Amino acid sequence: MKQKLTKWRLLTVFGLLALVLSGCGEPFLSTLRPAGEAGQIAYDLMILSTVIMVGVVIVVSIMFAVAVIKFRRKKGDDSIPKQVEGSHTLEIVWTVIPILLLIILAIPTVIATFDLADTKAMDKKNEDGTTDALVVNVRASLYWWEFEYPNQGIVTSQDLVVPTDQKVYFNVKASDVKHSFWIPAAGGKIDTNVENVNKIWLEFDNEKASEAGNIFYGKCAELCGPSHALMDFKVKAIPQDEFDQWVTAMKSTKESTPTDPEAAAGQEIFKQKCLSCHAVTAADERPEQARLAPNLANFGDRELVAGILEHNEEEVKNWLEDPEKYKPGNKMTGTYGELSDQELDQLAAYLMGLKVEQ
Repeated sequence: MKQKLTKWRLLTVFGLLALVLSGCGEPFLSTLRPAGEAGQIAYDLMILSTVIMVGVVIVVSIMFAVAVIKFRRKKGDDSIPKQVEGSHTLEIVWTVIPILLLIILAIPTVIATFDLADTKAMDKKNEDGTTDALVVNVRASLYWWEFEYPNQGIVTSQDLVVPTDQKVYFNVKASDVKHSFWIPAAGGKIDTNVENVNKIWLEFDNEKASEAGNIFYGKCAELCGPSHALMDFKVKAIPQDEFDQWVTAMKSTKESTPTDPEAAAGQEIFKQKCLSCHAVTAADERPEQARLAPNLANFGDRELVAGILEHNEEEVKNWLEDPEKYKPGNKMTGTYGELSDQELDQLAAYLMGLKVEQ
């Protein structure tokens, strides 16, 4: 008996702990705080379906309770209740009501499905091959993200930068295994496949972006390997004029020798050990098959190192020293050999100096 009570106490404690912890987390990481039109549509559908389901559960529970209380066997009463073989009225009621509820749920769902799948704007090309709509080509790899802006002619990785208050269209695909592109606050969640390109649009509300510090969180939502849970990226949602400034700065990135001797020495190490996979200019004209690792043109401006570590030189050195420790199964492990402490310092200084935003 005591063992059973102990188990129930533990279950209660863990239940309460789970309830408390469910309210923890980073701002605007949840689908319950939509930050744009697509996210709001999904949120409204979720609320509608939840209200319908909860309503059905409440009605059925009340009917069950009434039946149990009203028709329970009473002491000393051995009579058999009146037997009801069937009721056309009741059968019609409990058939029609679910049909009506399904219709109420189906109509906005179908409308929203077609609305969210409308990506015709990204197919309307001008004479020079560009589009009036902002298009981003998303490529998922183990365990990092690449974002190519074909109209602007720039490539970046890990940090997706988008303007607020306008639809942004995405072509999503994978380079190795199936992944899933998901920005919870913005909506979406769509598979990135190797064999085909999927399309989706998202929009970021400027006011909500300001509340979130202009940073949202993106994740891989498809189990893809041992570091699936660490395959994150950040989204910078900024006003159009700031986005235009960022594009201009990215276009102007070029490989130049740093003035700091430590960083200059790091650049030489980078050329010997890293340049075959990583690019340091955003105007990367190589085909995507040749882009084997994240573009580092704006590495110094990023929010995190490898998408998971704090953005400072110490964490850069930790990552360079042992990538496998932080992201098991990543393709960078063992590709450039061991680095001395001095080489780590120099390489970290060079990487942190790769900035486009002053």
